[in-house]
Amino acid sequence: MPNQSAQLSGVFHALADPTRRAVLERLGQGSAPMTELARPFKMALPSFAQHLGVLESCGLVRSHKRGRVRTYQLAPKPLAAAEAWMADRRAMWERRLDQLDRHLLEMKSAEARTKKEKKR
Repeated sequence: MPNQSAQLSGVFHALADPTRRAVLERLGQGSAPMTELARPFKMALPSFAQHLGVLESCGLVRSHKRGRVRTYQLAPKPLAAAEAWMADRRAMWERRLDQLDRHLLEMKSAEARTKKEKKR
């Protein structure tokens, strides 16, 4: 469980940055070399490579090097784990809010009964 928690933290850290999210969106269309991925961003390649390093270290992308060209591809499995974690949280909060709703309706109904009894 601690390893899974560390991986989720890494995924959410990676997703927190708009540059890295844009890279993931681009890689959703297919693999690409670093220079192509970096083209839309106004930053030096070493700075951009740090973003790719964050994505690779949490497992969201994989790379392979052929000659002098490093190509990256999306590895969606960690995204599925993050999505499952969020779905669990959502389900928990929906249950809690449903319970609160039922409780408030019961309180309202009890208040209405009390008012009705006082009128008699």
